Amino acid sequence: MPTTSRRIALAAAWLGGSVCVTACATAFTPASAADFDGSKPLLCAVIETHACDPGEICLRGLPDDLGLPRFMRVDFERKTIAGAKRTTPIREMEKGTEQILMQGTELGYAWTMVVDKTDGSMTLSLVNRDDAFVVFGNCTPP
Repeated sequence: MPTTSRRIALAAAWLGGSVCVTACATAFTPASAADFDGSKPLLCAVIETHACDPGEICLRGLPDDLGLPRFMRVDFERKTIAGAKRTTPIREMEKGTEQILMQGTELGYAWTMVVDKTDGSMTLSLVNRDDAFVVFGNCTPP
């Protein structure tokens, strides 16, 4: 069964560590629903994380607690999601009426990311045979 330090190392390797803090200083304008339809790149802020192992209580925390990036860039045109150190391809994408669903694999994990098309809220899951991560956040056009 993976230890907490192993989970943190795996998450940091997969998601590439934290993104440059200068992204925090960017002033955001109010977003419209059209901003989340998959036609524009998005900057997604990770707000809450959960790391789970079978038979154990999930560890809840902030991105830094688990070694996850605070920000990720989603490029729909290039079909990529990027952190500071790693970029992963989006292998499958479905643009529904209410959400955009993206899936892929990286470093032995399968992942699914969903962005709500009305408000930009984001949910991301990373799973393998040993453990799972669930991440919640919000996206906005950069």
